[in-house]
Amino acid sequence: MIRDVFAGVIAAGLLFLAARLATTLRSYRRAQQRTREREEALGRTVIAEIPSEDNLLLFTEDAGRFYYGGRAIDKDQIVSAQLLINGVAVGQVGQEGRDREERQDGLERPEEGGIPRDRWDVRIDAGSGVTVVACGAIRERVSQELARAVFDAVKRTIAGGDHHSVSGAPPR
Repeated sequence: MIRDVFAGVIAAGLLFLAARLATTLRSYRRAQQRTREREEALGRTVIAEIPSEDNLLLFTEDAGRFYYGGRAIDKDQIVSAQLLINGVAVGQVGQEGRDREERQDGLERPEEGGIPRDRWDVRIDAGSGVTVVACGAIRERVSQELARAVFDAVKRTIAGGDHHSVSGAPPR
């Protein structure tokens, strides 16, 4: 009898916890969708949704700028971009539009066993400074795909002159 009551209380507690988690997840998804819709309403195209410690950060673009989190990067000010694995450049593009591949071992070796993970980033050098878009170290190529999407968008801009002067600087 006592055992049945105890099992019922535990089952009710687990159901309450599951319902609470589902509600939190649904609220989080709605908030992310609203953020995405706000960006699109501003005329921006979402290139990548990048996981951060607390939230998802959007890497977006419009005709004259890229946006990462709260930072705007003028397209006409971009000098170069690098695709990085664990801080080592594996791809680079500069103003002249030529890209260069540098193949090096970019695996992070975990201590005492574990699964090796790659940390993928994109470094964007612009007149306003350097921005590092941290794409993460998620397994199963997710971070690589995010970094490639960001790098390819910046590469298209540099190589094709796909920008409009927003900053007032003369075209390259």
